[in-house]
Amino acid sequence: MIVDLRSDTVTKPTPGMMEAMMKGEVGDDVFGEDPTVNALEAKCAAMVAMDGGVFCPSGTMTNQIGIKVLTQPYDEVICYKGSHIYKYEGGGLAGNSHVSVRLLNGVRGRISVEEISGNLNNSKDAHQAITSVVALENTVVREAGSFYSLEQIKLISDFARSKSLKMHLDGARFFNALAETGDKPQDYGNYFDTISICLSKGLGAPVGSVLLYKKEFEFKARRMRKAFGGGMRQAGFLAAAGIYALDHHVSRLKEDHTRAKKLGSALQQATFVKSVMPVDTNIVLFEVADGLTPEKVMAKLNEHQIKGLVFSATEIRFVTHLDFTDTMLDKCLDVFSKLKF
Repeated sequence: MIVDLRSDTVTKPTPGMMEAMMKGEVGDDVFGEDPTVNALEAKCAAMVAMDGGVFCPSGTMTNQIGIKVLTQPYDEVICYKGSHIYKYEGGGLAGNSHVSVRLLNGVRGRISVEEISGNLNNSKDAHQAITSVVALENTVVREAGSFYSLEQIKLISDFARSKSLKMHLDGARFFNALAETGDKPQDYGNYFDTISICLSKGLGAPVGSVLLYKKEFEFKARRMRKAFGGGMRQAGFLAAAGIYALDHHVSRLKEDHTRAKKLGSALQQATFVKSVMPVDTNIVLFEVADGLTPEKVMAKLNEHQIKGLVFSATEIRFVTHLDFTDTMLDKCLDVFSKLKF
């Protein structure tokens, strides 16, 4: 039995999702004629009380489009120093939007009004880039799935608005955060200009993310999707998977979190582990014991058909998902307790 915990993107469509995909009605989405894509975009926009949305192949694309429509070249974006838009999107902020980035430390990836206020450039000083966007991530992948509450987001957004700054949310695991906070998704539309939601991570769709936006950004968002090569034509089969995921897989996310917490607790007792970051949602991030390397630990785990991701020079990441069962969890707990070096 292979246990794949490298990411929550490794899931396969469920039988119900496959059936929905095969029944999906399609048309040419670049012409705006795919009814299932249109339905997915409208569904997501309504969920977060935004004016519209555009379906894209990946969360990287939706993030990059989001930043692109909110900035001009030579602007500056404020974000956490380990944020996905900066660290894991191939330098896209520089290449696609020609912006600089102000990196903040945050507390487990959550930046604050105090940090932001101390890092605003003087827009009257020709030597400085123009601060234009505050970008948040929920949940924070680099910090083991830590998350903002809506109240924390409101404080940041209110401050940003007072300084005429735009707000972008990388919501790759948006619904994982909501599963813990209990906040309502429709309230998020009050605090952001663009929101990226991924369907292929915790929700288990095979492909796709949706960028949601205020009406003023609709034309530019669709134009940028075209320019970035994101026009997918008869994409309704994929959009149908996204609709199914939203209807059937959101309510079960807590199961992933419960299993992740059990993994974290077991790893705290394992001899090959130095420390485990607090497990808030479905991401488990741990540091290997002194004298070991993540590669050496993963080689041993691979012998037991347990897959994880080497995340840094000292860390390994596991991510739980809808294909990770209690039987697989029991196997992991057994292996962790017996693994010796």
